[in-house]
Amino acid sequence: MTPVRVLLADDQPLLRHSLAMIIDKEPDLEVVGQAADGAQAEQRAHETRPDVILMDVRMPRVDGLEATRRICRDPALDRTRVLVLSMFELDEYVHEALRAGASGFLLKDAHPEELLDAVRRTHRGESLFAPSILTRLIDHFLSAADITRERLSLRALTVREIDVLTLVGAGLSNDEIAGALVISVKTVKTHLTHLLAKLRARDRAQLVIAAYDSGLVRPRVAPPTIQPGH
Repeated sequence: MTPVRVLLADDQPLLRHSLAMIIDKEPDLEVVGQAADGAQAEQRAHETRPDVILMDVRMPRVDGLEATRRICRDPALDRTRVLVLSMFELDEYVHEALRAGASGFLLKDAHPEELLDAVRRTHRGESLFAPSILTRLIDHFLSAADITRERLSLRALTVREIDVLTLVGAGLSNDEIAGALVISVKTVKTHLTHLLAKLRARDRAQLVIAAYDSGLVRPRVAPPTIQPGH
């Protein structure tokens, strides 16, 4: 098995060292580089071509959000996914991280097992947001006064793709979607690939947003957590 290649971007050497020790102990994960700021992170990403970048938010010179934006817009790094790390559960950080193209947002007080799981899930194309973060994120996205646009058009989607998008927005995992639609998990993954391409979404988190934005799923008091796919 080829290990998942991980780049660490944080301005605290001790934290980078600790993360590297945790990650390198796993046979399926490998730290391929480290960066002390956003500019270095972008440079190291080009040098090492990582699968996943653990990106701190507050860093000197270029912060993590701007570095995420640059990396996610770079065609040469289209296979690289960014998982943002922060000490602070601030709404503006979460919102800007998603808009920048991040695949998830994890707090630094997470347990090592949660961190490792997040890296693996991010590499698989899933998205990781804590339930409390995702709830506020979707609420902000749908109600922000500065966002004025028509609802997302679904005309390019097939009936089955709309079914799958609706269930993704409802928080179902790939296995649960397969059971609900009486199709194979492989077929679900094929539909998800088509949805990502047609809706120009980077990952599952943006598909959830698309399901809400198109009106397929109505906002609830607590929108569902994005479930891991299998």
